[in-house]
Amino acid sequence: MKVTVRKAKKEDMELLLEWRMEVLREVFSIPQNQSTDGLREENRRYYERSLASEGHIACFAWVEDAIAGCGGICFYQEMPSPDNATGECAYLMNIYTRPQFRKQGVGEAIIRWLAAQAIQRGITKIYLETSQAGRPLYQKIGFIPMQDMMKLPDTELML
Repeated sequence: MKVTVRKAKKEDMELLLEWRMEVLREVFSIPQNQSTDGLREENRRYYERSLASEGHIACFAWVEDAIAGCGGICFYQEMPSPDNATGECAYLMNIYTRPQFRKQGVGEAIIRWLAAQAIQRGITKIYLETSQAGRPLYQKIGFIPMQDMMKLPDTELML
């Protein structure tokens, strides 16, 4: 099966939003009858700002004339350190393959295409979060688990 990955453009906004909502519904188990209108508009604002500044690159994976998956990469700056002297980083997100196309190389094509976008910019620190289902694919490509990461899930605890 031939997979073709193409960069999404601002003209693809409605398609990007449709796919983003599909991903969020699956990842967060959002019921179909629950409105995501507010979330959709926040994502629209994100895409409008980030695609224009090239702080985010989104893509679609095509198999023949069907979109089989999508993905994105966000570029950001952290403080320079010995393991990342420039401080430039990339964060893979929204990697998704529709169920009927899974285990056929679509996800791998998306990940490799997006990682290449970062590498072409000279970025070598590339992160992602993964589900248990996605972990074997990322490990196959060469990603390794990170140690010592933590998250504050309830910021109200800090008030």
